[in-house]
Amino acid sequence: MPTPDGRISRKTVLKAAAALGATPLLLGGGVALAREQAGSGRTLTPTPACHDGDEPTIEQTEGPYFKPDSPLRADLSTDGPGTPLTVGGYVFGRACLPIAGVLLDFWQADDNGAYDNAGYTFRGHQFTDAQGAFRLTTIVPGLYPGRTRHLHVKLQAPGRPVLTTQLYFPGEPRNATDTIFDARLLMNVRQSGPGQEGSYDVVLNVPQTPGTPTATPTPTPTGTPPGGSWTPGRTYAAGDRVTYSGASYVCLQAHTAMAGWEPPNVPALWQRS
Repeated sequence: MPTPDGRISRKTVLKAAAALGATPLLLGGGVALAREQAGSGRTLTPTPACHDGDEPTIEQTEGPYFKPDSPLRADLSTDGPGTPLTVGGYVFGRACLPIAGVLLDFWQADDNGAYDNAGYTFRGHQFTDAQGAFRLTTIVPGLYPGRTRHLHVKLQAPGRPVLTTQLYFPGEPRNATDTIFDARLLMNVRQSGPGQEGSYDVVLNVPQTPGTPTATPTPTPTGTPPGGSWTPGRTYAAGDRVTYSGASYVCLQAHTAMAGWEPPNVPALWQRS
């Protein structure tokens, strides 16, 4: 969409490229609303609009049901019955450039509006791909007293603070009475066969230089002994211990290590011990 001064945003250009197949909006196939517009002749307002000077996606309460140590997975659809739902989109920085390697940790209620506090049903985390895209396969969450329908998510770009927020569904009667609901967090949602498809693009408060691609940070040499040293590409489980630059860390949440996610930079994943 055009910016207030009439310029076309980088995000709009990127979405146009996605519509032409240059960059997949939804990993593994499927069509999100933002991509579908190219063949419909209709213009979709991005959610949220991302052009120079816009504010990042707003923060919202974590709520009482977050649990660390969720499994590394993007498909929660087999956790229980319900209306199929896929949610896809991009994660951008302040200059509307996509960010690779962003951690997204999702959790939600089941079809009956209940959260699994004993295990990890309808809980999972994933990372954005090289184009900054993500895709969640799940079900439409149920309702519980006092809240409208919503998804919870925590996001963290490499070396940056955690953003905790929620995503909402348009047309829900309880949107008008939910005191936490914010229309700026509404997804674009459409019916797709027996299920629903949604899209939402997150803007993180990550400084970027327009026109400069975002690169994955290179890990700093550790100089630590082999065996217990932190290693990019290795899968870690909660409770695993590593050394990095002479310090010891314990893993808080299962994940696959990658450059830019060195233990000192990601307190959501590693705690110094």
